[in-house]
Amino acid sequence: MAHFQAREANGVAVQQLEVLVRTAIFKPANALVQFLLQGAADRVDAAYQPKPGQRRKGREPVTVQGLFGTFPLRRDYYYHAGKKQGHYPADAALGLEGGYTPALARLLGLEGADETSYQKAEHHLQESGGIRVSARQIQRLVPQVGAPAQRWQGREAQQPEPGRPAVPILYVSGDATGVPMRPEELAGRRGKQADGRAKTRMVYLGCVFTQHHRDEKGHPIRDPESTTYVSTFGPLEEFGPRLRQEAIRRGLALAQQVVLLIDGASGLANLGRLCFPTALQIVDFYHALEHAGRVLEALVGRKEHPDYARRRGPWAKQLRKDRVEQLIAQVRAECAGQAQAEAVEKELGYFGHNVERMQDGTFRRQGFFIGSGVVEAGCQTVIGARCKQSGMFWGEPGAENILALRCIHASRRLEGFWKARLNAHAARNDCLPLAA
Repeated sequence: MAHFQAREANGVAVQQLEVLVRTAIFKPANALVQFLLQGAADRVDAAYQPKPGQRRKGREPVTVQGLFGTFPLRRDYYYHAGKKQGHYPADAALGLEGGYTPALARLLGLEGADETSYQKAEHHLQESGGIRVSARQIQRLVPQVGAPAQRWQGREAQQPEPGRPAVPILYVSGDATGVPMRPEELAGRRGKQADGRAKTRMVYLGCVFTQHHRDEKGHPIRDPESTTYVSTFGPLEEFGPRLRQEAIRRGLALAQQVVLLIDGASGLANLGRLCFPTALQIVDFYHALEHAGRVLEALVGRKEHPDYARRRGPWAKQLRKDRVEQLIAQVRAECAGQAQAEAVEKELGYFGHNVERMQDGTFRRQGFFIGSGVVEAGCQTVIGARCKQSGMFWGEPGAENILALRCIHASRRLEGFWKARLNAHAARNDCLPLAA
């Protein structure tokens, strides 16, 4: 205080002052946390009832790091010779994650998943909170909480989450995007490179959101903060049930109308029939327009043809007016007997399989979304912003861990996940399951 008061008042001095005051305040705060946690550890150890086969080996120290700094903690250690497994009752009761307090572990998991790299997470923690944890330490913690996050994300749901009200319209949507992977993760996989090799692995992202209102023009309005996400590198057979579990949590059984927004691919259509049999399926308009461009390119020969740009707009209007079948008939009649007829028919197959799901005029009048922009944006923000940065190559476990944490964060469920995580830690002290 005297040093600051004796100096010229300027921004540099104020900046240094605040950092020094934070450091000074952190010291007694850290000592207080140490005092309270040591007392709690002593009470836990005194009350602990060993499970059959466990033997107390004595007190052992550990260095714990929290929001305010590091401190030593002493607690009892038990060992099960038959299982060759050790256990610290106080660590489980206090929710320690490998020497980090629950609050710091939660913050490290959030920063490691949210920042574009572990190095940026390290820098951000130091700058914003005065917390010194290296990028490597953060990287080691992420699998420790990411694997449970994956299991929590895929947990079974039998009823809506508590407090979920009935909604007029529940939307379910899914898409896939490529994540750049390490060579060993791509062995034997065919890809889009000139030599047939793959550089990426497909990861599925699903989202669920709700709609209550339309604007003055009748356009649908997505409910604010209503979107939740799930992800998996697994096959469609795994993705579909996982997406259904999320929809159940969100009130699938309570919704007056369920809408499945997809890109028109046969795999996602089958997923819809199996996992959401009563849902109204709508093919994303922009994917349909993209396929219309392919039909037109096959018809006129190339995108640079003058007729391509001239006709694409009118075709889009036909799609918006429920005229998919008329468009198919028109194109078939135009190319009948022509050399390009086979190529055009191949591209028309997309429309032939999706006629009922492409009645966009009817869907718009009913006030439904006809575009899958929500999940498309999710692929960019949830997946791309963290896993597709320049120079990144992932292993599947690392990417799965990061994406599980990012989905939980984007779904505003950090509180629920960490509550379940800490309860799971505490349950390791429960001797009742072995009492019988």
